[in-house]
Amino acid sequence: MKLTRQLTDSAVLEELGARLARTRIDANLTQARLAEEAGVGKRTIERLEAGRGTDLRMLVRVVRALGLMEGLEALIPEAPQSPMAQLRHKGRERRRAGHPRRSRGGTGDAPASPWKWGE
Repeated sequence: MKLTRQLTDSAVLEELGARLARTRIDANLTQARLAEEAGVGKRTIERLEAGRGTDLRMLVRVVRALGLMEGLEALIPEAPQSPMAQLRHKGRERRRAGHPRRSRGGTGDAPASPWKWGE
């Protein structure tokens, strides 16, 4: 089944669960073995494959154990910052605090005199 906007949330979760189950079976893993490799409980694998909710952290662990992390990258790719956003933030970059009166070597200023009490 193709995942489309018209599917209900439950239908999407069920399809994702079925896909995870097929991937697990193709990898010749039992639910217990996948749970062990992912560092989650067997019940978590059962819930995922049944299309029932679980913590996203658990999903990431299972996806990692199945070698599908690249699929998550494709799911929500990192979006580059828009040119307008770059212009809005230009000039607001954090600058290192400096001492305007203190001379820096090689700047052409007179050498700095040592600091004295009372100045």
